[in-house]
Amino acid sequence: MSATILVVDDSATTRSLVASYLAGWGEVEVLEAASGFEALRVLPSRAVDLIVTDINMPDINGLELISFVRANPNYRHIPVVIISTENSAEDRKRGLELGASGYLVKPFAAEALLAAVEAAFGGGRREGP
Repeated sequence: MSATILVVDDSATTRSLVASYLAGWGEVEVLEAASGFEALRVLPSRAVDLIVTDINMPDINGLELISFVRANPNYRHIPVVIISTENSAEDRKRGLELGASGYLVKPFAAEALLAAVEAAFGGGRREGP
């Protein structure tokens, strides 16, 4: 499958790691944003098939980004996978209720990320360890 995936995380290391994991998934173009604000600047200019986002970021956090994406008719169809150090049941519940397709806790294995991406494209929900 060919896809354009927007990776949103304030950590350049995490963005690079996610991009390297996604490279093993298939024909993928990875776009990067260091914050929710940067992601909102990318969305109008590029067609994005999936968003992978952290929760804790400066300016607009990942949950606020999901809320914006779900509220906008131009973007609400885009699946979103959360990757976060936040591991509470409340954080998971809130992310999934806002419309995330999956929730992975950092650190995560490449296989868990790829499974979450597959599930997001298939319309299912995937929660990783």
